[in-house]
Amino acid sequence: MSKTWFVTGTDTGVGKTAVCCALLKAAGAAGLATAAIKPVAAGCDEQGHNEDALQMMACMSAQLEYEQVNPLALEAAVAPHIAARQEGRRLSVSRLAGLCRGVMSTANDFVLIEGAGGWRVPVGPRETLADLARELQVGVILVVGMRLGCINHALLTAEAIQRDGLQLAGWVANQSDCRMMNHEENLDTLCDLLPAPLLGDVPRLSPFDPVEASRHLDIKRLK
Repeated sequence: MSKTWFVTGTDTGVGKTAVCCALLKAAGAAGLATAAIKPVAAGCDEQGHNEDALQMMACMSAQLEYEQVNPLALEAAVAPHIAARQEGRRLSVSRLAGLCRGVMSTANDFVLIEGAGGWRVPVGPRETLADLARELQVGVILVVGMRLGCINHALLTAEAIQRDGLQLAGWVANQSDCRMMNHEENLDTLCDLLPAPLLGDVPRLSPFDPVEASRHLDIKRLK
């Protein structure tokens, strides 16, 4: 089975998809066969396609059908459990895990599973996406949006990941907005306090270029 990581963020809008694309490009440049999964996506076009899933498909080497990459596509761009309820659909961790394992079992070396929002995003009344990572027993990559409040959000998320019995395999500092004040000092503090290696400090790129972003990452640091 391929080596798989679950990618989560300190919040919504911190650039998880951009970092996933950069990680896929970095792994591809290292000669690894790559694949990605966004098991549930809320916010899709008229064809039922989510932009994040399409971006990852463009950056991975595996030739997968859209339905394999994003098996549960929800129309409204709201929390997944709310979007599912609006459409009369039921999400469950066991089903999502089965869909992920289908891709994890393919002949790829490097597989990413992108969550939605942060660590505790609900998929139903009693389950969250954290339960999916626990069910799959995979390492976690944390994307930290480098903005005011990021230290608190990052430390709380890291604590939750460890409390759930999973390994924080690495983290990425991502500048999804303008460069924050005292960026280097905040980065140094996070390096001191987070119990995992920094995989890279990705600057804000406009327009975003996953190949250029990949040059700021070192996947060899992944635990």
